[in-house]
Formats: sequence, structure tokens, C-alpha cells
Amino acid sequence: MADPRGFLSVGRQTPTRRPVEVRLLDWNEVYEDFDAASLEQQASRCMDCGIPFCHNGCPLGNLIPEWNDLVYRQDWQVAIERLHATNNFPEFTGRLCPAPCETACVLGINQDPVTIKQVEVSIIERAWDEGWVAPQVPEKVSGRTVAVVGSGPSGLAAAQQLARAGHTVAVYERADRIGGLLRYGIPEFKMEKRFLDRRLEQMEEEGVRFRAGVEIGIDVTGQDLRRRYDAVVLAIGATRWRDLDVPGRELRGIYQAMEVLPLANRVQEGDLDASPLDVAGKHVVIIGGGDTGADCLGTSHRQGAASVTQLEILPTPPSDRPAGQPWPTYPMIYRTSSAHEEGGERLFAVSTTHFVDDGTGQVRALALVDVEPFEGGFRPVAGSEREIPADVVMLAMGFVGPEAEAIVEQFGLHLDPRGNIDRDADYATEVEGVFVAGDAGRGQSLIVWAIAEGRAAAAAVDTFLTGSTTLPVPIPSTARQVLA
Repeated sequence: MADPRGFLSVGRQTPTRRPVEVRLLDWNEVYEDFDAASLEQQASRCMDCGIPFCHNGCPLGNLIPEWNDLVYRQDWQVAIERLHATNNFPEFTGRLCPAPCETACVLGINQDPVTIKQVEVSIIERAWDEGWVAPQVPEKVSGRTVAVVGSGPSGLAAAQQLARAGHTVAVYERADRIGGLLRYGIPEFKMEKRFLDRRLEQMEEEGVRFRAGVEIGIDVTGQDLRRRYDAVVLAIGATRWRDLDVPGRELRGIYQAMEVLPLANRVQEGDLDASPLDVAGKHVVIIGGGDTGADCLGTSHRQGAASVTQLEILPTPPSDRPAGQPWPTYPMIYRTSSAHEEGGERLFAVSTTHFVDDGTGQVRALALVDVEPFEGGFRPVAGSEREIPADVVMLAMGFVGPEAEAIVEQFGLHLDPRGNIDRDADYATEVEGVFVAGDAGRGQSLIVWAIAEGRAAAAAVDTFLTGSTTLPVPIPSTARQVLA
């Protein structure tokens, strides 16, 4: 245990966000540095519980009490070894994960939980700075080849694990750069892409081959891929977005979030001087109150929108954990992201009835109505109809499954009732040698689930190719079905 009295003498502390007026001038990450001494104190709050429920909250099974203790004792090099034992990319999860481990922290029953996420990202950044993150090149190659389709967190995790097992791995990505939604879906202010690039360099040194700008099903057929490789891992994500079928949807100025965010990222990559969908001086309405909506919000602020309003059909969440969502579950409470802190208005319990035409085919306003729960759904509140100005509308209502039509047809696969690619408990499809990992089989989920499934699928592929595996499996297959 780090400090037996740490949780009694030290309060929870997190990094300070840069002042709003400063961070809106650039696209850099919003947090200021967190010094090592303060972090070691935060790690001392970990109680090293007899049953560490933070493990239950983390799909990766991160060894959280172990590396908290090691950080407190300033044994940072061993700490990164224990962190990397369960997580290929802690620099991603430490920035992007909503930290279900913290809501499952035993200390969080009646106090503020341990700052697990900050300890995690600090360990990996210290490791990169000290040169402790080195390529892990296998001692011998297996002679077996694997194609990984998709270069998001699940595909990258599967590829790295399989390469370290000695297989020859090629990662195919339809976009022009590797990274999937990490590259073009996550704004720079949430994760600067230099952190992604350095990890890709490590993977290339480990032998992973990246093939960007190749769309499987179009540029290369599924049949060709199966002939060329001994196994295939489909990690194509769940990028088929949910649309809004209301009158006026065809008007100009209404976009999906994933039409907007990649263009803003391309500006930061240097591909464009400015986004074609820049919202400077415009009134923006974002439909959807989740993380993607917050990403659109922060992007709109940095582009200089005249106003931004974010809509959510659900009621305003409570500030404290609801009775129906007890510890250690992840509670639906009112959260303020860095983007919300930067401005804009949030409207809860509202629904869009139609979009208003300015007479030229361009949206000028959004008509909405208050709603209330009714028989498992929502019903409008009489007399609450109104309009709000909207030069640009961004739809950020989540995703409904993978864009898999060509892949399903060419590989001879099937979709499950939810529209995801059908697979068994060991990530295998009905086609021998073809596996599915991440959101493509699970549905839209968290980055930690994507990495966990990529690691588990890699172990299943290794077993398929060689008859056994030494690769770790984050969650037993049966447990995955229960926790899904």
C-alpha cells in the first residue's frame, strides 16, 4: 500500500486547465503540466483495496493499485512496465477514456476517488521522456501473416500484439493517414496527434506494416485479402452515423459531426489553410449531448462561432450519483467538459421538430419543443414550441454500426440483430480465419473496450495460427459476454 493514511490526509487534485481565453487561441491540449511531487501525493491516496473494484471498472484490467504504489515510491520505470502489461496505449486512454475505473474506486463510495487517469497518463509521459518506451521486436518470426483492417485503437492493439508474437502484420486503413478516429475524429485539443505518431513509429520498428489509403472491399476485395493472409482481423469501427429524419433535413448547412471534425483536424495536419465548414461568425446548433457533441462544441469555439447551443433529448442529469446507479457502476451525472467550460448554452429535455428554410435552401433556424418522459419514450410539452437561430447544425447523435456492406458480402459474413458483424465469444466469425474486434462487433463503445478487444482478439488469432498463445487476454470470453 502506498501510504496507509494517504486518503485521509491528501485531497483529490487534478491538473489545472489553461485559461479559456488563452486556450481558445490555439488547438493545443487544454491541461497544464502536473508536477511529479503532486502526482506522487495523489497516488498515495490509493488504498490498495483487498478487492480493487477499479479493476472491475476497467475493461483492460489495469493493475491500478500496483502502479499507484510504484509512483508513490518513485519507482516510475517499474510502474510503466506494470501499466504496459495490460494497456498498449496508456497515452490514449489517459487522455480520452471517461475513466470508469474512477467511478468504481472504493474510495469513491463516500469521498472523491483516486485520480487514476492522471496517474496513468503521467506514467507513460515520464516513460517516453526517459526513453523507457522501446520497440519490442520478437526474437523469431512465425512465418504466418495477418491483415488487420482498420487502424483505430482496436486494430492498432491487435496489430501490435500479433507483431510481438512473431507474426507478419499489415494494417489497412481507408483514410490517407493511420489512426482511424484517433486521427480524424478526436480534436487536437483533446489529444495532440504527435502522441499518436510516436506510437506508430514504435510499431513500425516492431515490424508492423501500415497501408493507408486502401479501402478493403473496394481497392482490395475480401477474397483477395483472405488469399493473401493466413488470418484477417476486422477492426473497422462503428462509423455509420445516426441521422435525424425531420422536415428540412435536406437543407444546406446541416452536417454530421464526422463531416465537420475531420476537416478541422486536417487543418492541424497542414492539409488545409482553413476548414471548408469553418463556422466563424455563425450561429451553431449541435444536436447530441455526448462526447462527440462536446468535440463539435470545442471545435466551434476555436473557429470563432457567434453562438453555440447544444441540445440533448434527455433530462438534465443529477449532480450526484442517482440511487438507481449505485457504486461501482458508471453513473449518468451532470459533467462539464473543457469544451462546456469554454462557453455555449446547453439545453436538456428538448427535441427538434423541423429545420427552417431561409428561402434559398439554407437552414436559418431550428424549431424545437420541450419533451417529458412518457411510456418509455418522450412526448412534447404543449406550448413549448420555439425557434433558435441556426446557420450551421451539427448532428452528433452517435453511431449505429459498422459501414460493412462490401466487407460482409465479400467475406461471406452476417450481421447480428444490432447491425454489428456477427462473431462468437472468441471474436471469430463463421468464416475460418476471419475475426472481428472492437466496435465493429461490439457496437459503439469506449476506447478502453476497443483496446481490450484488440488484445483479446490478437490472442485468439495467435491461438488459431499456432495452436496456443502466450499473449495476455484482458477479459475471459465468457466475462466479455456478461459485461457487454
